[in-house]
Formats: sequence, structure tokens, C-alpha cells
Amino acid sequence: MLYDVLRQTVSLMARALCRPTVEGRENIPATGPVLLASNHLSFIDSVAIPLSVTHRQVRFLAKSDYFEGKGIKGRFTGTVFGALGAIPVERRNARDALAALDVMLERLHEGEACVIYPEGTRSKDGRLYRGRTGVAHLALESKAPVVPVALAGTQEVQPIGASMPRPHPYTVRFGKPLDFSTGYDHLAPGKARREITDRVMDAIHELSGQERADHYNSLSGR
Repeated sequence: MLYDVLRQTVSLMARALCRPTVEGRENIPATGPVLLASNHLSFIDSVAIPLSVTHRQVRFLAKSDYFEGKGIKGRFTGTVFGALGAIPVERRNARDALAALDVMLERLHEGEACVIYPEGTRSKDGRLYRGRTGVAHLALESKAPVVPVALAGTQEVQPIGASMPRPHPYTVRFGKPLDFSTGYDHLAPGKARREITDRVMDAIHELSGQERADHYNSLSGR
């Protein structure tokens, strides 16, 4: 009950302060596993997406640090993230990254909706970077549809380096689901993952209109 009340409170605050625009919510299946693959502009993205999906709970991965903070702010952050569906994970090295994908895959097998950022970390310059293939691994292993998501304006709500959000309108767009459950068995696994990831990033770009970068975003300092 506490989580429900907290989620509703955060949702009311977001609507009052930021006047979010949500488009294409109907593209998210009401039941069953689904992977929401989004561009990534701000820390606040992991709040904006769950609040935009009103007909089911959404899961996303969050650094365990957010659940271990001290003081009022630390406890509040952990409680809010828990209310919004965050799954705490370690993010220290490549092994932790693989373990995090396994956690998300388990959730998909349980029929949940999960958020992933194929770029791997937030874009510091607003460009859309090349996608990492974890999104394709999850899609192939779970057979879940992939719904592309484009965020705009969240970098103004909480720019990188800012400690607190500020009022500013933002938009969340959900595209048509992409089905990768068949048609890739004839390809080598690496090639299949690359092809699927590129298709997902093309769909995100179509929704966001961002300038594209032809390389991966740096994971340092994420």
C-alpha cells in the first residue's frame, strides 16, 4: 500500500511540475513479457518511463547504490525506486553486466515488462549512440516483443551532473512493437544480435529524431 501511495504521489508531482506528454501508450501489451528499449538522456528517464505506463508495472535495473544511500535523501531515493519497479543490481564490471541481463531475463520469463537502454548509459551530447546487443540477447532468449521508446526533454528536467530535478516539460513516445521471435535461426548468433539491435536503434531514431553517432557511447563515469 505504501508503494502504491508513493507511486501515485510521484505521478501527481510529475504531472503538475513537468506536464509530460505521453504518446503511443496503447502500443504496450497489457499482459505478457515486453521489453521497452529506450534512448537515454537523463537519470530521470527511469522515473519518466514507469510513470508513463499506467496499465501495468514496469521493471528496470538500478545500481544497488541507490538502495543503500544514507540520510533522508538516500532512503527516499531507494523507496521511490522500489515503488517504481527498480531491481537493484551491482554495476562494477562486465561480469555484473551479464548478471544484470540474467536478472532481467528472469523477469521477462515471468511475464513482466522491463526497460532497457541499448546505448548503455546516458547521452552527454544528445546524440543517439550505437546500441549494445544486450537488448537483442533478451529479445531472442525471451521471445518478448520489443517496444521502442523515445524520450525528449528529460535532459532538461535533470541534466547530467544535476543533483535534483527541476520543472520542465518532457515527452515519452512508445512505438509499435517489434517481433524478433522468429526469422533469425539461420544467422550466426552474433550476427543475429547485431541485426536486431540495429533494427531497434533505427526504430528509436525514427521516434526521437536525434542525430546519430556511429560509435558506442563511453560507459566511463556512468
